[in-house]
Amino acid sequence: MNSTTDIEKAVIQRWNSLTKPPGSLGRLESLVRDYAVIHGTPNPPLRGKALVVFCGDHGVTEEGVSAYPREVTAQMVKNFLSGGAAISVLCRKNGIEPIIVDAGVNADPEPGVVDRKIARGTRNFAKEPAMTRAQAQQALDHGAALAAEVKTRADIVAIGEMGIGNSTSASALLCVFAGSPPEQAVGPGAGLAPEGVSHKALVIARALALHSPNPNDPVGTLAAVGGFEIAMMAGFLLGAGSHRLPVVVDGFICGSAVLAARAINPQILRCLIFSHVSAEPAHRRMLEFLGVRPLFELEMRLGEATAAALAIGLLENALALYNEMATFAQAQVSDRA
Repeated sequence: MNSTTDIEKAVIQRWNSLTKPPGSLGRLESLVRDYAVIHGTPNPPLRGKALVVFCGDHGVTEEGVSAYPREVTAQMVKNFLSGGAAISVLCRKNGIEPIIVDAGVNADPEPGVVDRKIARGTRNFAKEPAMTRAQAQQALDHGAALAAEVKTRADIVAIGEMGIGNSTSASALLCVFAGSPPEQAVGPGAGLAPEGVSHKALVIARALALHSPNPNDPVGTLAAVGGFEIAMMAGFLLGAGSHRLPVVVDGFICGSAVLAARAINPQILRCLIFSHVSAEPAHRRMLEFLGVRPLFELEMRLGEATAAALAIGLLENALALYNEMATFAQAQVSDRA
């Protein structure tokens, strides 16, 4: 059995055979169905669980678009590795392997990171392209290769990010790929005041006028206003899709990587599970543009894949119900009203 229709029918039949009214577990049922379709089997595995946090710095922070200094990126990488970050706690609690990737942090690679550093941060895209086209392609290639590696030990993976200034890059990518005006694509990020948010929109507007990025050239768009961690996430998504590796997408920044990956391969959405709609105002607009529905809304905006980690836990519980509940026949319960 390998057709999508056959797998969906088998999953629905299994759910309807269990001791509950049909459809009564709501989106838990469709979550398992989607997960099964990605794996290509009505009995999908969930053994290894991984979570990849892509980290990189952004030259556009020179424009005062973040409430925090760029040094925080490297400091948070250390926090991830020492187990003190929010995502570290969630990985321990849920039995998820954390993988911390240095895609372009403005510091020497820390022991314990997966070193895929393209450069020590992007350039200031308010004045020049964030990276060269070759660097953008290199980041995509590194991400795809990493997905193939993770596939060997995980049945599902979550993606997250860390990078001071990366919400500015994500907003710029939303403007390019979705046609959003800058003032509707920006938000507070890590905590900007309203006047800072307005300034961020102006910086993005000037950058878009300077570079005129083309949504039909996603590699060029990433080079113009992207980030190393965002481009590497996009490559990871593309690689995961080719290996039928389900990916749980975190928030706004990860969503911008989806925009770029989708522009390269529109079929990529088939392997993705969207965890939540974040408190970043433009995230809802981004999800609507993609035509996807996230699993929950908890007013989170931390990043790091924190919401994606929670979604893996939700999937694990849904699969336990699917696999372990008794059928009507086994429990000798009537399946008729």
